[in-house]
Amino acid sequence: FLPFVCDGCSGVFCLQHRSRDAHGCSEVNIRNNSVKLNEHKSYLCSYKDCSEKELLPVLCPYCAKHFCLRHRHQSDHECEKLDTRKPRMAATQQLVQSIIDSKKKEEPKSKKRKGAKNSETAAKVALMKLKMHACGDKSLPQTERIYFQVFLPKGNKEKCKPMFFCSKWSIGKVVDFAASLASLKNDNNKSTSQKLRLCHADSGEALPFEQTLETRLSDKDCPLYNGGNIILEYLDNDVLFLEDAESYFS
Repeated sequence: FLPFVCDGCSGVFCLQHRSRDAHGCSEVNIRNNSVKLNEHKSYLCSYKDCSEKELLPVLCPYCAKHFCLRHRHQSDHECEKLDTRKPRMAATQQLVQSIIDSKKKEEPKSKKRKGAKNSETAAKVALMKLKMHACGDKSLPQTERIYFQVFLPKGNKEKCKPMFFCSKWSIGKVVDFAASLASLKNDNNKSTSQKLRLCHADSGEALPFEQTLETRLSDKDCPLYNGGNIILEYLDNDVLFLEDAESYFS
């Protein structure tokens, strides 16, 4: 008889034993065992007191343990790696809470404005609120807008008004634009004894008309902050600083 070669195990057999079942083909046995093993394979949940099993592995990417679908999330199986993430989250929550508490206490303004760092933090907190209510030139690109809470001259009906300006504008143009938004008398183009000036909220400095907002934002000694406070007031021509700037915020 012609020899028959098994396409499973590559063995040579006679006519009687040419079939895989007839010669007990090793390839068939291996496949059968593999199928049986896969049929009975399951993954026990590693969570304490849980006896659930899954046919497919559900691995936690942090602790690399198997869990059932109900306990697959870190918080659900009290992941041992979750503790390493808590301090950072707690620190963030503490920072947010401290900012909220400082806004509620209504401490004296003199305490709130000690140091440039306090002013910068307060400006960041106020910026989002200012963006919702501030008035200004709507045609300005968002990337060039600078927001301020503008405190108006004493005796004015309105105490303050949120506004936004272009970062490339000079202080003189900012004063003119703010005066028009707040309907303030502005005779800066005339030879008068007093001028409407833009003053720094912390130092009380009357900002030079020729400087730009962009320049003052990057000033290292006494910067303005996006979202911070500025003051508009009428000052004599020879006055360089606003007296008692803190009184505008009380």
